[in-house]
Amino acid sequence: MTNSTLKAFITFRSLVLTCCLLFTAILAKAQEIMIAGTITDAASKQTIPGATVSLVGTSIGASTDNNGHYVLKVNEKATTIRFSFVGYKTVTKEIILEKEQIINVALSEDSQLLTEVVIKAGKKFKYRNKDNPAVELIRKVIAHKKSNRLEGYNYAEYHQYEKMVFFLSDLSDRFKDKRMFKNYQFLFRHQDSTEIGGKTLLPVYMEEKLADNYFRKSPYAKKEIIQANKQVKFDESFIDNEGLKSIFNKMYQDIEIYDNNISLLGNQMLSPIADASPSFYKFFITDTIKDVTPNLIELSFTPRNTTDLLFEGKIYITMDGNYAVEKAALTVNKNINLNFVRQMQVILSFDKGEGGKYHMSQSDLKIDFGLNKKKGGGVYGERVVMVNNFKVNTPGPDSVYKGPSVVLEPKAADKDEAYWKQNRLDTLTSAQDNIYNDIDSLQTIPSFKRTMKIATLLLAGYYDTGPFEIGPTNTFYNFNPVEGFRMRLGGRTTPALSKRYYFETYGAYGFKDQRFKYFLSGTYSLNDKSIYSFPQEYLRASYQQDTKIPGQELQFVQEDNFFLSFKRGQNTTWLYNGIFRLNYVHEYLSHFSYKFQFQAWDQHPAGTLYFENIENGHLNNINGLRTTELSTELRYAPNEKFYQGKLYRTPIPDKYPIFTLRYNQGLSDVFGGKYSYENLTANITKRFYFSQLGYADVSTEGGYLFGKVPFPLLDIHHANQSYALQLQSYNLMNFEEFVSDHYAAINIDQNFNGFIFNKIPFLRALKWREVVDFKVLWGGVRAENNPANDPSLYEFPKNGQGVPVTYSLDHGPYSEGSIGIANIFKILRVDYVERFSYLDHPYVSKHGVRALIILQF
Repeated sequence: MTNSTLKAFITFRSLVLTCCLLFTAILAKAQEIMIAGTITDAASKQTIPGATVSLVGTSIGASTDNNGHYVLKVNEKATTIRFSFVGYKTVTKEIILEKEQIINVALSEDSQLLTEVVIKAGKKFKYRNKDNPAVELIRKVIAHKKSNRLEGYNYAEYHQYEKMVFFLSDLSDRFKDKRMFKNYQFLFRHQDSTEIGGKTLLPVYMEEKLADNYFRKSPYAKKEIIQANKQVKFDESFIDNEGLKSIFNKMYQDIEIYDNNISLLGNQMLSPIADASPSFYKFFITDTIKDVTPNLIELSFTPRNTTDLLFEGKIYITMDGNYAVEKAALTVNKNINLNFVRQMQVILSFDKGEGGKYHMSQSDLKIDFGLNKKKGGGVYGERVVMVNNFKVNTPGPDSVYKGPSVVLEPKAADKDEAYWKQNRLDTLTSAQDNIYNDIDSLQTIPSFKRTMKIATLLLAGYYDTGPFEIGPTNTFYNFNPVEGFRMRLGGRTTPALSKRYYFETYGAYGFKDQRFKYFLSGTYSLNDKSIYSFPQEYLRASYQQDTKIPGQELQFVQEDNFFLSFKRGQNTTWLYNGIFRLNYVHEYLSHFSYKFQFQAWDQHPAGTLYFENIENGHLNNINGLRTTELSTELRYAPNEKFYQGKLYRTPIPDKYPIFTLRYNQGLSDVFGGKYSYENLTANITKRFYFSQLGYADVSTEGGYLFGKVPFPLLDIHHANQSYALQLQSYNLMNFEEFVSDHYAAINIDQNFNGFIFNKIPFLRALKWREVVDFKVLWGGVRAENNPANDPSLYEFPKNGQGVPVTYSLDHGPYSEGSIGIANIFKILRVDYVERFSYLDHPYVSKHGVRALIILQF
């Protein structure tokens, strides 16, 4: 055969082969049919993203998109199609061969899954981890966590939609038929009575967010750029909208199942695939799903102790060598030591992406709260997160990863409804539609306004009259040994008068000392925002003429609060203070802030307190002390969240530290100041989480005073002689008992969240929680500031019998500790406090019982 003939033969054979392959492909294409449809929830009619659609007996399958739609291309002779999703009953349908068709399916919830995992066996057996295939499987999942996490990629980016909505839930017809709602029945929403939240709902809050997210492994960077943000807005005179948003986002955080601990409702709950999960959970293989690709194993799990902060439910593990979570349904046991939670349900869905790995495509967290766990009205909240456009290992420009971790685009809050309809990844349900407009309508109801005013008066202590509000009411009356019966009345202007200028004042009168006290301040906002809004930037001038207990330092409560009138032991060393202050405060979005202050301070002894020294061998009684100070405070609180109340910012505890540095410079011969000195103070506070062992709040502080000063200018350590437990004060130290010019302190407050009590049958039912507190203070007074070495300095105070009542810490540290029970009646903490040192001081309490009202989940 010649070369030309051989080439012709090869060319002809290739042509025939190509035609055969083309004919086969055309034939296959001709036999391929399309099946499409939508999967919805049978009760709520809401679409179900992430549901699985598969042909029985084949490897063909698909998942529904974010709108619950699916498309399946079929070219095999299958007759049955299966629809399934975690938490719902599986449905099968017959299909017609060689015919395109639309098959819509409504799935019903699997009530057994959503309430409690129950494992039944023919006979009782002792559960153990050894030789348990379910435990071996979960250990493989744990071993593959690192590769299945987002951090397993070098780069990742995705688009994310979030929706959070809250309702008053389980409402009775009697509530609905109240006269105030007569013309507003459109506000109520209705759903199937078996749904979480009950039959009748009243929407109270909703927010949505659209954001682009970027991740880089090295150097580490994780950034969220918020493109659109929408939120129900309440009247700022009643509610801090940003603070409310922070509280809800703290309660409903991202559910990261690959983390060892999952943050939820301010607690950390151990993940079912945590490194230590086999020690706290029982695992059971309850199903093997072979009609999907890859095959899945259904792994059910329950807590070993049903009262511990643990989940129960099911996870679906891929059997493709990745051992990844493909779906998860989490709930909690009815006996869990978690306050106010009636029901909780978490549904997680994961999609297969580039490289064959799975990433989260949707999470749905639902919680129903109630004072009574079995009946009555409550609050129902849901947070939905959806992810699309997930891309990996494609680096973006460096500018994307630089800057703060969260960036809000300038016009993110200005998007109109047309934008949201086009871009939100989820369809609003009938219960969620028009919530923004309905809440606006609710706030126009006169009875609603009256209710909010009464609530603000009772909870915050202020009565709003428009441009001026009167309060706080809990300071109107109190009593003490110096003033006797004391009356006070005050108030302040509101943003309704001006967003730039603010004024605050009060007047008080003591019927025993027969002296008037007063306060007046004026504030000018420099950033055209309310001075009660973050970030603050303002200039304030104030003058106060009032009484003061040396060494009393209170958190989130006024000094003349009525409940602080009741104190233990001797409480007669007081001051009359006259203080002029000029402050400049500047906060940044990064939560770094600084404050400059000028202060002129007159101190005059009151009660049994006196200022005396010895000059030229004679006892000299000193009427008052005047100091002039300049001070600077730097504060950095990364990722800090708080609720801005009428009086205070209440921090929302988190794992991030807070750093504070203060510097004070005393100026002699300036505006009458008598002393020149420098005082430097540093403080670090942080919450440490220990998973099942709860958490510890740790505070460390140190200070050093440079210069020679009398004892009122030394650091007077924070004491507490009330019966209320104060976590940042020494609860068995007397007022003005210890002073220092250098000191270091550490406070540790450990909350075990019931870890021990949950194991004791009788205590388990009470849902009590154990707390342990320990405080230690080191300090001293240098020789130059000790009046024993220099009689010209003010003498340390003594009582009427000539016994000293003020000391330095020259004989070791001061220490005290307490053990207590928290969560009594869900709101009360009671501690038994023991003092360990300086027990020979007069009028000290060696032990005592202190109480604190605290609301937590």
